[in-house]
Amino acid sequence: MPLDVPSALDDALRALLPVHDILDGRVDDVDPPAWCVDRGWVDFLLGLGDDELARCEAGGLAERAPDLDGAPASLVALAAAVTTSTQIPVLDAARHAPPASALRSVRERKREQLAALLGAVAPMAARAARIVDVGAGEGHFTRLAAELFDREALGIERSAVSVASATARAASRAHEIDAPGSVARFVAYDACREELRFARDDLAVGLHACGEVGDRLITAAADARCEVALVSCCLQKIAGSVRAPLSRAAARLALRTDTLGLTNLTAQPVGVETTIEATIAARQVRFALLQLLRARGVVLDPGEEMRGINRRRARKGLRDVATMALALRDLPAPTDAEIAHHTEASRRLYGVIRRLSLPRSMLARLVEVAVVLDRAAALVESGARVTVATFVERAVTPRNIVILADR
Repeated sequence: MPLDVPSALDDALRALLPVHDILDGRVDDVDPPAWCVDRGWVDFLLGLGDDELARCEAGGLAERAPDLDGAPASLVALAAAVTTSTQIPVLDAARHAPPASALRSVRERKREQLAALLGAVAPMAARAARIVDVGAGEGHFTRLAAELFDREALGIERSAVSVASATARAASRAHEIDAPGSVARFVAYDACREELRFARDDLAVGLHACGEVGDRLITAAADARCEVALVSCCLQKIAGSVRAPLSRAAARLALRTDTLGLTNLTAQPVGVETTIEATIAARQVRFALLQLLRARGVVLDPGEEMRGINRRRARKGLRDVATMALALRDLPAPTDAEIAHHTEASRRLYGVIRRLSLPRSMLARLVEVAVVLDRAAALVESGARVTVATFVERAVTPRNIVILADR
C-alpha cells in the first residue's frame, strides 16, 4: 500500500517530538543522562547482560523491547511508536540492470542500487528532456542513465578529480559501444555554495546526496516543479548547527547536527562494510581516543576526536588513530602507557555507555524517516505526486529510502 506522506509525517512527528530531550542528550560518559533518570530506565538498561545487549544492538531495541523481562512500560511504548512510524513500503518497480560490460568498475552493492534506481526512474526518464545527477561522484548513474534512456545526462560533482575520472570513463564507454551521442557530461560544481537550478522538464536525481545537498536538491526541484528521485545520505553534513525543515507540515522539526549524525547508526544483524562486532569495537576505540585527547588537555566535544581522520581508521585500533589525531594537533605521539591505560578504561566504561545509549540509538531510523518525509512533504506542497519507499534491502545499503516525485 502506498505511503500517505502527510499522514506518515504526522505519525513520525507525534513519536519524535515528545522525546526531543533524548535526541539532544547524547550519552558521552558513564553518568546516566537526565532523560534516562527521569523516565526510570537506568536500572533496567544497566542490568542488561552482554548477550542481550548484543542482540539489542544487532536487531534494535525497538524490536527487542517487548520481549525483554522487566522492560519499563514507557520504554516499550516508545519502542512500539518507533516501530509503527518507521514502516516504509517496498517500492513496486522492476529493476533495470545495465549490461555487465557497463559495470566493470562498479562494486556489487553499488550495482544493486543502480539497477533498482534506474528501474524506479524509468517512467520519469522517458518524459525528461534532461537528467541531472546531483552529487554524481564517480558518475556511474549519470553514465548509465545517458546510455539506457538515450537522454542528455549531466552529472554535477564538487570534486574536480572525480569529474575528470567520470568524464574519461563515460567517453571510454561511449567509444566501446560506438554511441558518441550517449556520452554523459560532468561539471565541477559545488551545490552547497552555488545556486542549484533545474528546468521544468529536468529529472533531478540524487543517489545518496549528502545532507545539505539533498535539501538543496529538493528545494530547487520544488521551485522548478520538475520531477525528482532522491536517496538521502549523511544527513549531518550541513553548513550550520541545526537543520531547518523544508515543509510547512514539519515546521517544528529542527534537528541538530549531532542528532542528524545519529542516523548513521544502523541496527542490523549483519554489517554492511564490516561485522557488527567490528563496528562496536571501532566505536570503543573512538571513545578511548576522546578520553586520551582530553587527558592531554585537548578541549573538544564528542565526535570531534576523529576530525580530519576517516572514521574507518578506528578499525585499526587506538594507537593508529591516536597517533594521527595527536599529529593533527601538533602533539607528541601516544606512549605505550597511554595506549594501555585508555584501552583498558574504555573496555570497562564503554559497556555502560552502550547500555545507556540504547534508547537514543533506537530513534535513529525514526529521525531519518522524519527528515525524508519532511523532504517529501515539501514536494507534495509544491503540487507533486510523491512516492516514499525502500528501493533495496538494508543489507545492500542502510540508507535505502527513495523519494520519487512526478508531475
